[in-house]
Amino acid sequence: MRILQQEIRLDPMPRGLHLITNWVEEALKQWNLGTGVLHIFLKHTSAGITINENYDPSVRRDLEKFFNKIAPEGEPWFTHTLEGPDDMPAHIKTLISGQSINIPITHGQLNLGTWQGIYLCEFRNHGGSRHLVLTYMGT
Repeated sequence: MRILQQEIRLDPMPRGLHLITNWVEEALKQWNLGTGVLHIFLKHTSAGITINENYDPSVRRDLEKFFNKIAPEGEPWFTHTLEGPDDMPAHIKTLISGQSINIPITHGQLNLGTWQGIYLCEFRNHGGSRHLVLTYMGT
């Protein structure tokens, strides 16, 4: 079994859900992959990572609206406000979306479903660059 790991930096993105499948695929091109599992870990507490539909952009907009409805900014009972009104809601949204995913690798390729893509969920208005740790375990 081989274990390969690298960290990639994503440029700052505006608030919203962004397809990053291509960035992950580009990073994996340098590895000669066989069959295994790719673990992706997002090193942040105010952004998330998930897999969802990659075809219709309205899915991303609707998910953003959903997250904003369940964790709105400006709740008077939030005490963690030092970093701005979008920070505590971002932490709640990250709790729901998660910070890591696992994807099967088959014949060196991400084995995603036809309509699946990897999303970076940017929950901050100005989140800055984001870092992913990619770990491959397989042949």
